[in-house]
Amino acid sequence: MHLRIAELARAMHGRSSADLTAVLQQTTNAAVVHVPGARHAGITLITGRREIESVAPTDECAALLDEIQRRHREGPCLASAWDHQIVRMNDYANDTRWPEFVATSIRETPVRASLCFQLFTQNKLLGALNIHADQPNAFSDVAVEVGMVLAAHAAVALGTARRDGEFRSALATRDVIGQAKGILMERYKIDATEAFQLLVGLSQDTNCSLAAVSEELVSTNIPERSSDSAAQLD
Repeated sequence: MHLRIAELARAMHGRSSADLTAVLQQTTNAAVVHVPGARHAGITLITGRREIESVAPTDECAALLDEIQRRHREGPCLASAWDHQIVRMNDYANDTRWPEFVATSIRETPVRASLCFQLFTQNKLLGALNIHADQPNAFSDVAVEVGMVLAAHAAVALGTARRDGEFRSALATRDVIGQAKGILMERYKIDATEAFQLLVGLSQDTNCSLAAVSEELVSTNIPERSSDSAAQLD
């Protein structure tokens, strides 16, 4: 496992800042694969200590947790980004630190444990890598160690993106994915989670990034569903 993490670290370190979005997506995908107990992952960026953005989520659940924290202005990802290097929630049901966030998360998501790692605090831009599990007490000390390695290299990638435009490009990815999800939901009468899963599947099948698949869908606004295309998408 540690050999694989080292390989991922070298690969991320070798990417240029122009590949920022790809690096962040690679980081969250690696978290789900390599952090024991992980089921969902994402990165929270906070600009001006006000605007909360969900970047490179592995699924709709990770993005929803950021939305819940945006809604209540509290939660482990925000606490990690603002104040703490690592925030560990072993059991949502028994954690009293962020009651509104916990109550809503239990009601709207399957997540019951979280690990959040501060990425950086500089130039009014804050960030955290967030890893979530569907079972309480899912994260061991090994999970924390692996998460710290991934967070360190995500922080390096973000640190090399010196120009504001590169951050705006990363943030814009979330909007493109949202537009693509909306197209799929309207066209195929599916919900947001199914639309996101479909985008992820298309990304894997075509070996293209989630952002690239979303941009193509948005730009072409996909044709009416035929029996052949339905078979491919189902």
